[in-house]
Formats: sequence, structure tokens, C-alpha cells
Amino acid sequence: MSEPRPATGPRVVVGVSGSLGSLTALARAAAEARRRGAELWPVLAWEPPGGELSARRTTAAAVLAEDWERLAGERLRTALSDVLGSPDLQLPGQALLAREAPGPALVRIADREDDLLVVGAGGRGRLRRALWPSVSRYCIARARCPVLAVPPSPLQPTLAAVRRRNAWGLRLDTGCFEREIYTVQRHRPSPRS
Repeated sequence: MSEPRPATGPRVVVGVSGSLGSLTALARAAAEARRRGAELWPVLAWEPPGGELSARRTTAAAVLAEDWERLAGERLRTALSDVLGSPDLQLPGQALLAREAPGPALVRIADREDDLLVVGAGGRGRLRRALWPSVSRYCIARARCPVLAVPPSPLQPTLAAVRRRNAWGLRLDTGCFEREIYTVQRHRPSPRS
């Protein structure tokens, strides 16, 4: 899954992490690949905890790196199953694991002018922006190909509210969520043919 083979035509490269935003981006990338007749290249970039330098310091970290890579592969297969219904792509292309930071990995893989790079652009709070750099901003600033930044699902705030209520042990008002889902579906733009 990690060794890239040469592409035969245009590609849609998409960053996948397993987050809700990346799953939304993967669904959009699959639709774009079908529409364009392009290959789909989902990429999950991973780094050892503490970075590459700490992983090289001890032999134990080198052994653990194999486990981290296996877990990254499982996360990628799970994301493909969740979005496409199968861990197989069901489209021309290939799934890749990249052992490096997500932004540089995506820019390096989507290196041709006829590629399309798809990334999730999530709603991030101030603290998160301050502590972790934005992969979508990195890709937009450095990519050699067009970049499509996919906004998060409109249901993401509702899911966050459910998680908060669950963590606080509060009852869920399912009628509120039904109304929210109905509102989102009613205001969703119609698909273009």
C-alpha cells in the first residue's frame, strides 16, 4: 500500500486522517475522480510520536514504528470502508501511506499540474490553530496543482454538541437533532449533473 506506482492519467490526490473532515474530503475526492475520469489516490501521512528524530534514537522506537505503520494502514482501510463501502478503492488509483508530515507528503505526491489535491478545511478554534499548523493552508500555499479545500459537514456542530452532552451526562433531545438534520437536508444545494 505504500509503494507508489506511476499514474497513467490525471489524478485526484486526497489527504485522509480518519477525522470527519477528511472523510468528507475523501467522499468529495471520489466524486471528483469519477466526474473527471481520474485516478483516486487517498494518502494517509503519519509520523512516529515525537517525530523522526526521536524514533531514530532507540531501537525500541524502530520496532514500534512497524506497529505505527500497521495502525496507519488500518486507519486508511477503515476510512475507505466508511466512505466507499469497501477497503478497496473501487476506482482506478491507489491508496498510499506516507511516513512524513501531512502537508509536505500531500504536496510531494500531488506534484503534477494536471493533479487535483483535495484536503479537508475544518472549523478550527484559536487554540488548535496556534498549536497545530493547518494542512490545508500549507497545501494551498505550496502545491503545484489546483487545491480543493472541502469545508466540514454542516452536521459537525451537532455531533460536537452530542459528544459534549454525552460527556456531561446530560439527556439527549432527539427532536432537536431531527430538526437540525431536516434543516441541513432542506438547505443542501442540489447536485449538478
